[in-house]
Amino acid sequence: MADSTFDIVSKVDKMEAENAVNQARKEVEQRYDFKNVGASVEWSGEKILLKAATDERVKAVLEVVESKFIKRGITLRSLDTGEPYPSGKEFRVEIALKNGIDSDNAKKVSKIIRDEAPKSVKSQIQGDELRVSSKSRDDLQATMALLKGKDLDVALQFVNFR
Repeated sequence: MADSTFDIVSKVDKMEAENAVNQARKEVEQRYDFKNVGASVEWSGEKILLKAATDERVKAVLEVVESKFIKRGITLRSLDTGEPYPSGKEFRVEIALKNGIDSDNAKKVSKIIRDEAPKSVKSQIQGDELRVSSKSRDDLQATMALLKGKDLDVALQFVNFR
């Protein structure tokens, strides 16, 4: 009998991210406390750019954007949020979306699987994702539950369960 496998990935659904940004942009345009402070939310290439007249206002815009991402089912671990910085007469914050598991986090996840998962479970790093295999599907499901319970720096999704 062949081994059962699944892949561990970290991806953000681009359409859900665009929907969250559009909802945040609409709310910022409508809210009274954002009038006349130059508050805006927009895509800038692959990043999301937040602008406002003051440091406090741009942080408030960031809270609106984060709440919209949570409502759309995108965890905040998928966002790489920068610090507010002045640019001319306004403050800006850039948010990048994290896609893929970097090598440090992949090694951490692999070590957790090696140390704490059932002994029949093996993992291997393949680029920006991990392939986990075992003879027993129950062991793989136990491994998924183990990783869901861990507090990692990256959002994990489990795909291609075979």
